[in-house]
Amino acid sequence: MTPGDKYTVVEAEVPLSEVQRYAQDMRSLTQGRGSYQLEFDHYDPVPPNMEQRVIEEAKRVREEDRA
Repeated sequence: MTPGDKYTVVEAEVPLSEVQRYAQDMRSLTQGRGSYQLEFDHYDPVPPNMEQRVIEEAKRVREEDRA
C-alpha cells in the first residue's frame, strides 16, 4: 500500500480467477469511489486443489463441442 494525499494505491499479484467479482467488491468497499486496473504479469501452474476441476471442465467442453 502506498498512501497519497487523496488516495492510497494498493499493488498486488492475484490469480485472475480470484478477481472475477472484484469490480463489485471494490465499489461496495469504497462507496463507489474506488477504481482498479488489471495487468497480466505471468502464468503459473494450476494449484493442485484446482487441477482436477480444470481437467474435468476441459473434458466436458470438448465433449459438448463434438456433439
